Amino acid sequence: MLVQEIVDRVTTGRGLASLVLILVGVFLAEALLSAVQSYLLGRTGETVVLHLRRSMVGRLIRWPIATHDRHRTGDLLSRVGADTGAVRTAMANSLSEIVSGTIVAAGSLVIMAVLDPILLALTLGCLLVAVVAIGLVSVRIMIVTMTAQRSLGAVVAGLERALRAVRTVKLSQAEDREDTALRRDLDATYDAGVRQAKLESLLLPATAIAVQGALVLVLAVGGARLATGDLEAGTLIAFLLYLFTLVVPMTGLFAAFTDLQAGRAAFHRVRQVLDEPGDETATPPRRPAGSCTPDTPAVTMAGVSFGYPGREPVLQELSLQLPEFSCTALVGPSGAGKSTVLALLSTLYVPTAGTVELFGRDLGSMGVSESRTLVGYVEQDSPVMAGTVLDNLTYAAPHSTSDDIDRVLELTNLTGFVSRLPDGLRTEVGDGGALLSGGERQRIAVARMLLKHPRLLMLDESTSQMDPENERLLVRTIAGLRAECTTLVVAHRLSTVQDADRIVVLDRGRIVAAGRHTELLRESPLYVHMVRAQFITADA
Repeated sequence: MLVQEIVDRVTTGRGLASLVLILVGVFLAEALLSAVQSYLLGRTGETVVLHLRRSMVGRLIRWPIATHDRHRTGDLLSRVGADTGAVRTAMANSLSEIVSGTIVAAGSLVIMAVLDPILLALTLGCLLVAVVAIGLVSVRIMIVTMTAQRSLGAVVAGLERALRAVRTVKLSQAEDREDTALRRDLDATYDAGVRQAKLESLLLPATAIAVQGALVLVLAVGGARLATGDLEAGTLIAFLLYLFTLVVPMTGLFAAFTDLQAGRAAFHRVRQVLDEPGDETATPPRRPAGSCTPDTPAVTMAGVSFGYPGREPVLQELSLQLPEFSCTALVGPSGAGKSTVLALLSTLYVPTAGTVELFGRDLGSMGVSESRTLVGYVEQDSPVMAGTVLDNLTYAAPHSTSDDIDRVLELTNLTGFVSRLPDGLRTEVGDGGALLSGGERQRIAVARMLLKHPRLLMLDESTSQMDPENERLLVRTIAGLRAECTTLVVAHRLSTVQDADRIVVLDRGRIVAAGRHTELLRESPLYVHMVRAQFITADA
């Protein structure tokens, strides 16, 4: 409208100073509003992504183990990093472009409607063709983008897998094979990116053709009407200027719309993480809590069955009781279900049938947090995390006192080891405990659980990497814990299990024998076979 007035004043010889000042003010205000809008939308995008990442991290940490088993760690890392970054781009850049583009385009269209509705109708007809074409392309862009994000997740997962086992990779001389596999995933990511670029390359031509078509129609129809006196020259010039003004916001809107499709693809992968239930919602159905009396067993498993998805059942109608303050050993061939029993008692998995009680209460009535407070579980390959020795010792009991720490160091024969370290308890152990020996890692893992003061302590092959002296000391420690807690030990070495109050023999998910060592030597052929075949060894 200002342009039309300027043209009219020029043709009539009137002054322009006031209009020029107004025009400059409009441009400055537009620039300022654009800067403020860009900042606010950028900050909003960062805030949204921060909340997404916090939610994802919180959910991933609380996923049940069964859910983690179905996903590759590297792909999950890619979702937290790359996918949320794509959402941020869509939020900050695309929404900013949509808001500013919509305001400018709407303003231009309103003024164009005031200037000449007929020319506006011709313009909208041309733009509608571009909108339909770009709408079809954007659907394809979303599909291709999702493929690219999945491929990138595969790259990160493959690299994480190789780096986690980098020593095995080198000792197996598998560098070239890992490199080739990663290159395949990288090539797939590249191919998806190229397909996305091809689709996006159609946006600018589609917009340009639509605008140029509108320009031709406006010039033709407007020129004809100008010749007949039906349209003033100032109106036609102003309309053309607004048509040119419309090019930039429309191009930005179309590009932003396709970026939003890419953001939707990334957000879909984010939602898959957030939609998975956490540990607390993955517990068995709640039942009334039992009452704990002096005669109540520490553990009662009744008719428990369990199987991993797509595999044969690991446990079949297993029933087991552990008296409180007793020491029970689980033995059996590989794959008999020993570690699975420990995993169920620690609520890492949920039985497919049967009930599990701790100290007279059903696990479902206790909830995950409460039950794990009662249980200390030293896994077969219990990890030592990057950080200091102290960080690892106090990981399950962060408020432990110095006296508590000194006590468990003595119990696990770690006092001398710690005193020889350059920085004592503050010594870094490396990624995954790489700077420690296997036996040292195992003793730290045992000490970590002892600091927790559990009512039920479970040890899964926790002496397999110890030398005979440290194993003997740990066995003595376990025996001394009978007065403090119930212990359940999975082991293959005779020295670890022969002094247990009760030895339970598992085979193919069922209990086939139970008793003391001397009783089983008389009554259980499988136990005798394992001893003779040194599946249980007497070398310590």
